[in-house]
Order: sequence, then structure tokens, then C-alpha cells
Amino acid sequence: MGISNATPPRSARVPRGRLCLALALVFQGHGALAATAPGATRDALMAQVREERSQGHRVDALRHLQVILGQWPDDREAREMNVVLLTELGATSRARELAPGLSPAPAPADLARIDADHVAHEIRWANGEPADPAKPYAEADRSVADARRIADDPSLPADLRRRESFDLLVALDQAGLPDEAIQRYEALKKDGVGVPAYAERGVADALLVRRRPLEAAAVYEDSIRKEPGPYARTENEPRIGLMYAYAESNQTDKAFATIDELAAKEQPWVRIPGIRLPIQNPRKVDADLNAAVLRSSVGMPRAAYDQLYAMTREAPASPQIRRELGNVELARGWPRRALDDFHIATTLDRRDIGALVGEAEAYRTLNDYAQVDDILAEAETRADRNGRVDRAERAWAREKGWQFDISTEQGKGSSPDYGDRDGTTQATVASPLIDDHWRVLALGRYSTADLPEGDVRRTRFGVGIRGYAQGLMAYVQALPAADRYVGKTALEAGFDWSITDHWAVAADYSTAGDDTPLRAQYYGISAKTLDTAVTWRASELTQARVGLSRDKFSDGNTRTGWLASVVQRLHTEPNLTIDGGVELGGSMNTDTDRPYFNPRRDNSYALTGRLENLLGQFYERSITQRVDVAVGQYAEKGYATDWMATVRYGQVLQAREGLRLGWGIGWHNQPYDGRREHRFVLDLTLHWGE
Repeated sequence: MGISNATPPRSARVPRGRLCLALALVFQGHGALAATAPGATRDALMAQVREERSQGHRVDALRHLQVILGQWPDDREAREMNVVLLTELGATSRARELAPGLSPAPAPADLARIDADHVAHEIRWANGEPADPAKPYAEADRSVADARRIADDPSLPADLRRRESFDLLVALDQAGLPDEAIQRYEALKKDGVGVPAYAERGVADALLVRRRPLEAAAVYEDSIRKEPGPYARTENEPRIGLMYAYAESNQTDKAFATIDELAAKEQPWVRIPGIRLPIQNPRKVDADLNAAVLRSSVGMPRAAYDQLYAMTREAPASPQIRRELGNVELARGWPRRALDDFHIATTLDRRDIGALVGEAEAYRTLNDYAQVDDILAEAETRADRNGRVDRAERAWAREKGWQFDISTEQGKGSSPDYGDRDGTTQATVASPLIDDHWRVLALGRYSTADLPEGDVRRTRFGVGIRGYAQGLMAYVQALPAADRYVGKTALEAGFDWSITDHWAVAADYSTAGDDTPLRAQYYGISAKTLDTAVTWRASELTQARVGLSRDKFSDGNTRTGWLASVVQRLHTEPNLTIDGGVELGGSMNTDTDRPYFNPRRDNSYALTGRLENLLGQFYERSITQRVDVAVGQYAEKGYATDWMATVRYGQVLQAREGLRLGWGIGWHNQPYDGRREHRFVLDLTLHWGE
């Protein structure tokens, strides 16, 4: 028989219990059936068996066949038909037991065909619940071993081996062995063998696992040409896999067209014979679910959320929908809400590996690291060959390992605070996570400026401790001075506390803050600085922030500043966003007769805009560009109000997992003390870790 169609989804539950019940009723009821038809002849019953089998009523045919065998137990045709029907119904173990007892005994090739039929059913059964959750691939591995034995046996007929080689491709994909599946497929193609559609779908899935999306798309397309559907209820819809192949090969338009066409084609409700009311169409659910996943993956979480939230209203107990809703909530900046949905999904189905991985990611986002190892260990136990589990474990290993950051900003212009040339460089090395709550830091900062009075620099090296709790990051650090201008050690402390998914507060204090102008540094002036901020974030679409600062200079001056901003998403499309906003700020100084820029009072406002665009991506590798623009007015007490503007263009390159590089070039222009100043800035960043 072989596997004539695609295998069912891995989440499908194969109804083996129903088959056993049907066979039990067959064998228990054939005596009663025989009593109701005492005059039936053997030939008439056999004709009825053949007719029922041809119509697909195999259980009825098997029931009538038991009547024949009850009266004529040595009937050769009936015994052969019994083996055939048992095989077709999936009771291949019983068929294998009965086949050797036929007279004459079947040829070795015929017995091998029964074995092949048994393997075909093993492959389907491997999609069901594992007998031992701690050994999730035991059944799949058994089907692979049995299929290999037949496919690689040179003593068997070539057509049987060829058929089994096709089934083996499916078995290998299900067992999480994509490399062998691809190797055998390529060998078949090299020999000029045409692979059937059901086997091609398994190969395409294996190619996606091995991150060969262009080849996967071509194989999916070929399988759909050969077998366009409709597909049986227990079979995968290949167009969903094709959508992922298009998306992962940056063919976004094709991905949207494929999944949206599929979702529009499927009806929301279907009728099942024997059930009075229609039921929700699982094909429609799968299509809508994956359409939402696609939108989230290309930077459109709002559209994905709206679709998934509506789906949870219709099916609140669906673990798959809850899982993907959690993933989208995480993308929208709501880790606590996401965690709730992941908990619901894992409660409904503890075998949902994606929900376990999402749960671990939500805890990581919240800096709540204590449970991450246990969650990922459970996911590893249940699906140690799952690529997403492997990626999550690698990401967690990077996050709890060493972290290194370095950034530099090099400016040129005519600013009174920065001079003709200036530069600032900061480097941080963080130790691996200690007891899920702590890191030890080593820090270095170096700033320099070419002022009209002469060159000045600020150099500090120090150590610190950073602590983590749910939603909280706090630090304490000490950075002694290593320059001749200000010999003070900067003692610094601060925190960033995400109180809810929408509200956050932050504060930073330093006894010798780096916010102090370098011109003040030249004259030996330092400042104790305090910066605070409150942020309200509705989602990725809307954010408002208010910050207050207070600097107490060693020369007696006190500066108080404030800055408020509102940012709103204006446009979203795949891999591109445009934001607009307003920024208001101002400051006051108690003393004005100082060698650094310190107006008695100043205020500014600006209209801001930001365009962010993903230029290219191949899994973890990506390059993103960003344009920032701000245009407004600056007003300083005692001087005329005039315009100001800032423009910056930058790119971020994710070179590989854990390595990110960035660069940008900017220009700023505004008046200082009635004289217009400008500054060009080149900034570079590097992050290694997670």
C-alpha cells in the first residue's frame, strides 16, 4: 500500500483507539451477524465482502469476512482477504501474524510487502502521542529503522524498495533527521527517479529545517503541481510550508499571497457526517494562525494581534492560538501578558514545545532568570531534535555568559561645549550570570575635546555590580578618575524598573557624572547628577516619556532640566515602520557667569520622525537602516528664538548570533548664546553576547 498521501501534522492525534474498538466489535459481533443470515452462501458473502471493500467500507467487509471464516475456516481466498483487510485497516501486526499460516505460504516478497504496509502505518502512528513522553522520538525512530531495513535490502524487489525509499523520506523528516532525508532525496533525483508528492513534502520540510528555503520552496511547488489538493483531514497543507519557505527566502509578497489566498479559500465552518451542528474548520484555523505568524515575523505585530485575539474569543482553549498570541504579545512589549498566555497554552498541552520556549523567552525579557533553565530542560526532554529548542538554548547560553559592549562617538564642529573636535568611548565587560541574579562589571570611559583654551579629556576605569529581579535591573559602580582635571571617583547607582507591561521608571545618580560638560572638566569643575524618567508605553505603536534631571556643580551652580516626548507609529508595512512625535524640553541654571554653557533658562520643541527598514535578512543575520529627523525651535533667555535641526542615518548589522555592529552619521545645528553652531557626529557600536 505505502503512504499514498502526505503525513498528518505532528500535533495530530491518530485515532488508534477507535480502530481497536472497531476491530473488537467486528470479532465479537460476527457470530450474531451469522445468526441473522443463516441461508447466506459462501459465494454470496464473499461477493458482498468484495463490494464493501471496493466502496471503502472495510470494517463492514471484515465483519462479513469473519462470518465466512467462522463457517469455512480453511477457505484460502477468505484467509488471504482477511490479511489484506487487516493490513488496509492498519492492523498490520495481526496481518503479519496470520500471513505465514496461509497455504500455500506467501513468497518472501509478499511478506515483505506486508512489512512495508506495516511500516507505512508506523510512520503515521509516529505522529500520535508518544507512549513515553520522555522518549518523544521512540516511535519515529522505530519507523525509520524498519523503513531503512526494507529500502536497503538488495534481496527485495526493486519496486518495493523504491516505494519504501519514498516512505523513508517522510519517516526521516518526522524523526528529526533532515540531513539523511535530504541526502536520500538527492540520490533519488540524481538517479532520475520521480519522487511522489507526499514524499516531496517531507523533503521540503527537511530543507526548511536545514535552512535551505529557496530549495524548499521549489520542492513544495512541485509537490503542489503534482497533487494540488484538497487534502485529507489528517494531512499537512503544503501551502503553509510554502509560505514559510517564501518568507525565509525574503519573498515576502509571495508568502502573503500564498497564505492569504489559502485563508480566504477555507470556510470557517464544516459539517461532519453524524454531527448535527457544524464544527470549526481546522484548515481555516491553521491558515489564519499562520497568516498571523507571518505578519508578526515581518514587523506587523498589531495586525497579528488583532487576528489572534479574535481567534481566542472563538477558541479560548486552543493551545496553539494561545501560544502564538503570547509570541505576538512578547513582540509588542507585553511580557507579563505573554507569560499568562504561555502558561495557559502549556496547561492545555504540556507537549507544546513552542509554548515552553515562549515561556522561557518571557522570563528572560523580565530579567526573571531562575526558571529558565528548568523550562528549557523540559523542552529539551520533550523535543531534543527541535530546532527552535536548540536555538533557544543557544540564546540563553549567550545571555547568561560573558557580555561585551563598546561604543564610540566622534564629533566635529563648532560647539562651545565640544570644541572643534570631540570624542567619547565607553566599554563594558559583564561577567556570566551569577546565581541567576548578579553580574560583575568592568567599565572604562574616555572622552576628549579640542577646546579653544586647549585640549581636555575625561578618563575613568572602574568596577560594578548589576542585579536582576522580575522587571528590575539595578546597579552600583565606582569609577576612579585617571586624568589630571578632576580627581574625583564617580560613585554611581541606578535602576530601571518595569512596573507593568505599560509603566516603567528609571533613575541614575553619580557623584561625578559624565553629563558634566567637558569645558567644565577643563576648569576642574565636576557635578553630582541625578536623572529620572517615567515611561508609559501602550505598545510598539505609542509611547510617552517624561524625564527630569538635576545637576549640582562643584562651582555652586545648580542646573534643572526636563524633557518630554511622545512617539506614535504612523505607518507599518512588511519590514518597514515610520514613526512621528513631539519632543519638548528645557533647563534652568542658578548661576550664569560660568565658563561652560549654562543659560539662565532655555526651552525647545521639535517635531520628530523616524523611518526604520529591514534591508535584508537570512535567519539570524540581518541588516537594518534607520533615519531620524528632528526639526523645531530653540529659545534661550536673552536671545532671539531660532530654528534647530538634527538628522541622523545609521545601520545595524547582525553579523551572526550574538554579534551586532552599528554605525551612524549625524548632523545637528542650533543656536548657542545667539550664535549658530553645528556638529557632525560619527558613532560606532559593537555588542557581543546576547
